[in-house]
Amino acid sequence: MTLIKSISGIRGTIGGNTGENLTPIDAVKFAASYGTWLKNYSNKEKLTVVIGRDARLSGEMIQNLVVSTLVGLGIDVIDLDLSTTPTVEIAVPLEKADGGIILTASHNPKQWNALKLLNEKGEFLNAEEGAKILALAEKEDFDFAEVDDLGQVVKNDSYIDIHIDEVLNLALVNAEKIKPKKFKVVVDGVNSTGGIAIPKLLEELGVEVVKLYCEPTGHFPHNPEPLKEHLGDICKKVVEEKADFGIVVDPDVDRLAFISNDGEMFGEEYTLVACADYVLSKTKGNTVSNLSSSRALRDITEKHGGTYEAAAVGEVNVVTKMKAINAIIGGEGNGGIIYPESHYGRDSLVGTALFLMLLAERGVTVAELRESYPSYFMSKKKIQLTPELDVDALLVAMHDKYKNEDVSTIDGVKIDFPENWVHLRKSNTEPIIRIYTEAKSQKEADQLADQIIAEIKEIAGL
Repeated sequence: MTLIKSISGIRGTIGGNTGENLTPIDAVKFAASYGTWLKNYSNKEKLTVVIGRDARLSGEMIQNLVVSTLVGLGIDVIDLDLSTTPTVEIAVPLEKADGGIILTASHNPKQWNALKLLNEKGEFLNAEEGAKILALAEKEDFDFAEVDDLGQVVKNDSYIDIHIDEVLNLALVNAEKIKPKKFKVVVDGVNSTGGIAIPKLLEELGVEVVKLYCEPTGHFPHNPEPLKEHLGDICKKVVEEKADFGIVVDPDVDRLAFISNDGEMFGEEYTLVACADYVLSKTKGNTVSNLSSSRALRDITEKHGGTYEAAAVGEVNVVTKMKAINAIIGGEGNGGIIYPESHYGRDSLVGTALFLMLLAERGVTVAELRESYPSYFMSKKKIQLTPELDVDALLVAMHDKYKNEDVSTIDGVKIDFPENWVHLRKSNTEPIIRIYTEAKSQKEADQLADQIIAEIKEIAGL
């Protein structure tokens, strides 16, 4: 059982001992730290925070604890109840709130939950802000409100519909171009809130929906991370239903994966590639993804005359880089689409609408669309290290070994070779080095990863 405190929030498993798991006491302490931070850095007499949750089994319990803690601090709460991460993100500025908390452990299994923290823009906190909240949690120096000054709770369950309207109103989304195509789509909502939001959006776009695991019970029918090895049911269902494609989201609906009409994975890395292809065909501009994402986005961006840049891994880092270069679309290779015309957060509803617009315009099958993109293959491996080894020194040694190549050190060490790349990152929570590679065949990607692992082990004397 685990409790992980980081700048982006607190994440852990339900049950067990205080300080070692996400217990009720830990949830209260962290909610109080966030609320106290807001009060310390705001000039307003009365603050408001938006709260929403995915459908996991512990969600209602954690929600009650967090809401009551904020009320106890004198903070008003807008309670969206069952929602999605991007829905909470758009609700914060629309409500002119001072922050937001999303109760979700994203793609983690059902025993996990988390508090993910937003600023007044509906964006994730930066490192400095997160560090201040962690420090407040350590001190436990909280000043709760007296009885006449307690916060108030307003329940608002309309925000998924508001979110869908926001998507439909985007300049590059035109339902009247999608409806005549009469698409048929299978949706795997992993029995969480994506099973509410995605079918509603599709129906507004005139799409016939076949629902698979769309009841928000919190009983995940498979591992909720949308990877190929977990998605056998929907791959089979797409073929059986003769559907145009399938849509898979994670429990909080910020990661988006497609299944092609032939029942094969479109590829999480190519979700962003396809959406960017559509946006760039309409609007000239730049793109951003993280260092561990596919080179295919760079290829598509340059094809449309734009510039691609890579950011450190982590949504907040991608957003920061996107703002710096005024990127018109960006995201992460795990199926996360960030489209600033909507908001600066990964959003599967926006991604779904952009993808449907692309299909409607191209008039090709999803399998044919995938074939039209540069073909790259990734390998994701790791090395288990003994705690006494200096991981930073190992990364420096690998940098020095390949210093004549195109090397980035903004997040670990990434080495760009002419035909492939390797990205080495140390874990923040365990003594391992993650090794991501990409090449033009799976065999080459795996061989490059094995070569780098052997070199690291040689340097480390393993």
